[in-house]
Amino acid sequence: MTFPQKHDCTNELHDADLKVTPARIGILSALETTKLPLDISDLVRYLSDHKIQADRVTVFRSMNVLSEKGLVKQIQFNEGKLRYEYAAKPDHHHFVCEKCGMVEDISQCNVEKIEKDLQKTKGLLIRHHSLEFFGLCAKCQQ
Repeated sequence: MTFPQKHDCTNELHDADLKVTPARIGILSALETTKLPLDISDLVRYLSDHKIQADRVTVFRSMNVLSEKGLVKQIQFNEGKLRYEYAAKPDHHHFVCEKCGMVEDISQCNVEKIEKDLQKTKGLLIRHHSLEFFGLCAKCQQ
């Protein structure tokens, strides 16, 4: 699970008034360059593979802080754990196969129109949304 870092993540940490640590830089690098949301175990493994010292508790605490500061998004696939994505990635959703666990990004979505309609008709202020699709992939339907 090696990913090339796209840029230096220290600016995001500074802008969020967070201390720059190797673990936080490694976490943001992993999330920025992977296609799928990662869980705590994936992140611990990534850091270990890249010789960055951080135990599971440190990664968990870092994820809470990075989520609170809006640098990462929490994703739930109804599997009893959180996964995380880099918040600066373009807005998208996911399809999760309930049989094999395959996850696929879904970018074609009309949620912005629904949000605008809800804001206009109901007077709601929508700050974010979560939309995930669950079912069977083409392979598992056979």
